[in-house]
Amino acid sequence: MRIRSTMWLHCSRPFRQFYTRQYVLISKGCVHQVRSNSSTEFTDSCYDGLYPGHIHTTPIQKAMLAVGSGLAALQNPYRHDMVAVLGETTGHLALMNLRDKMRNDPEGYTILTERPRIRLSTLDLNKMASLPDGSFGREYLRFLEDNHVTPDSRADVKFVDNEELAYVMQRYREVHDLLHTLLGMPTNMLGEVAVKWFEAAQTGLPMCALGAMLGPLRLNASRLQSLFTSLGPWALQNGRQARCVLSIFYERRWAQSIEDLRQELNIEPPPVIVSATSKKNT
Repeated sequence: MRIRSTMWLHCSRPFRQFYTRQYVLISKGCVHQVRSNSSTEFTDSCYDGLYPGHIHTTPIQKAMLAVGSGLAALQNPYRHDMVAVLGETTGHLALMNLRDKMRNDPEGYTILTERPRIRLSTLDLNKMASLPDGSFGREYLRFLEDNHVTPDSRADVKFVDNEELAYVMQRYREVHDLLHTLLGMPTNMLGEVAVKWFEAAQTGLPMCALGAMLGPLRLNASRLQSLFTSLGPWALQNGRQARCVLSIFYERRWAQSIEDLRQELNIEPPPVIVSATSKKNT
């Protein structure tokens, strides 16, 4: 399996290079428009008045970006920029469904109204560090420290052609590390794949489904067995049965017990403990 995957990635390299160039050209074209036009033209021609950073693309350009970013993300799942582009160019219907779920949930509706962001600038790390062990905020901070990650690494949305759906995608990205904490999964390949299986069942985003299908190709035999016999079924079941994870105002839940929050969301504890080994050790 690993040999076939390596050969496929090698043969697809010219296509990945081509589509990556298209992504760069589209982005540079937008930047050129910004620099050459007046402020009024800047809003109309590049951002379309939707949200800062929005890049207008045609359906053909979106398809090209989706294919190219998918191939690049397959070669290197830690290319978060390519994963982000894939999600934005393929997720319109899923984002509408998630938006509707949030609208129909009182807490989710509040999130859509207030538009909170999960960034280092919005987190009180000292207060989170003072929370007791087992609280959601303390465990999330421990996850960030143990895995050497930061919420500021999440890219801003560019290619979603609806302002509200763009926020839903942004919220999904910024909640991703919180899901790692809730699910008890580290950021190595096995942990990422398990979270993607949960997200695929929970969100319906094609990007998550693709990651759930192709991620196992990068796992060794023992981790594949763990995925297919325990972690995978657990992730799929909990993704289907859990409350919409985007409808939780996590910023107001830091002091809550992580066990209580799991029960509220209808998420069961993981069946096995996945150690936070090196990302290269798949």
